[in-house]
Amino acid sequence: MIAFPCIAFVGCKGKQPDSAPAPTASVAPVARGDLSSTLTVAGAFQPYQEVDLHAKVSGYVRHINVDIGDRVRAGQVIATLEVPELNAQVAAAQAQIRRSKSEIARAQNSVTLAEADEAALHAAYVRLSEASARRPGLIAAQELDDAGARDQDGEAKINVAKSALEAAQEQLGVSQAENQRVKSLEDYAIVTAPFNGVVTMRYADVGSLIQAGTTSDTQSMPVVKLAQSDLLRLRMPVPEEDVPFIQNGGEVQIKLQATGKTIAGKIIRFTRELTASTRTMLAEVDVPNHDLALSAGMTAEAAIVLQAQKNALIVPAGAVVKGDTQPYVLVVDSNNHVQRKSVTTGIQAPDRVEVVQGLTEHERVIVSGQENYQPGETVRPQLSTISMPQQGGNQ
Repeated sequence: MIAFPCIAFVGCKGKQPDSAPAPTASVAPVARGDLSSTLTVAGAFQPYQEVDLHAKVSGYVRHINVDIGDRVRAGQVIATLEVPELNAQVAAAQAQIRRSKSEIARAQNSVTLAEADEAALHAAYVRLSEASARRPGLIAAQELDDAGARDQDGEAKINVAKSALEAAQEQLGVSQAENQRVKSLEDYAIVTAPFNGVVTMRYADVGSLIQAGTTSDTQSMPVVKLAQSDLLRLRMPVPEEDVPFIQNGGEVQIKLQATGKTIAGKIIRFTRELTASTRTMLAEVDVPNHDLALSAGMTAEAAIVLQAQKNALIVPAGAVVKGDTQPYVLVVDSNNHVQRKSVTTGIQAPDRVEVVQGLTEHERVIVSGQENYQPGETVRPQLSTISMPQQGGNQ
């Protein structure tokens, strides 16, 4: 009797409700576009060249023609030193040249005189020899021998005179070399600019004693510091993990901290060596600065293009899940079923990832919350608000 109400109760139960609706999944299509990865680092501007100009000789500053901030040209006179002892050395060297030339003239005259004497002695010996040959016994043998000896002595005197002439000529060469040396030192009393630049520091004034800067002696005071500022080096530290992507000609976008202006440049050189303390490598961009609007020491934000690929398959960065062995994405097929696909990735930008293998264009990938979906599950795809590049668009 009790079972009947139960049976009636079961039979009277209403129809079971339908299953829960499919969950919503935010998706984005796989698209093609240009993609690049960049490294943003802080850099500092340095002069292309910078030197302390020293004098090669010691002396007092007689004139100094520049001051800090002055632009100078290569070869322009920066300062002139007063070196009295050098003037005396130049005068002595020139006097020695004149003396050597006089010695040469005297030696040449001695050679001429010796040759004339020897010619007369030789002629006398020849005449006596011929007379003795025609009439034997006419000329005494002793007299003939004496004439021959005088002839040989005359030849020896010629050789001696010629040797003296050669010595005088060699001495002239020595005197001229000494004169050239002291003249060069005298020229060093004029300090000139080795390249076009800007005077960034002036160390000396008129009357200052300048020591010769011929050694690495740090006590010698330079005259001025000169910097080539119409072309600057932007030096950028590159972290160790990004070093393999650095190459000459690599593109760099430079944002100037002082003005906010952005200029384009290219990597010109890099050290190919890591600094042990920072594990970074130094790379440089040459930045023209003809109007000197930029100053050495200014900083800039440099965006270095590490990798670039045109017409690449691109998905939002959130679509790629790092699996235990290989990255994967969840794809929503034409029947709105979830599929898991392993992918091989390439260039990784902050919000985009290149897919080298595993996907085709126009497939729909889930861009977030992948842990909420299972392969084979039916979902309701909803187009993500994340914008994707158009064909050939820059990222």
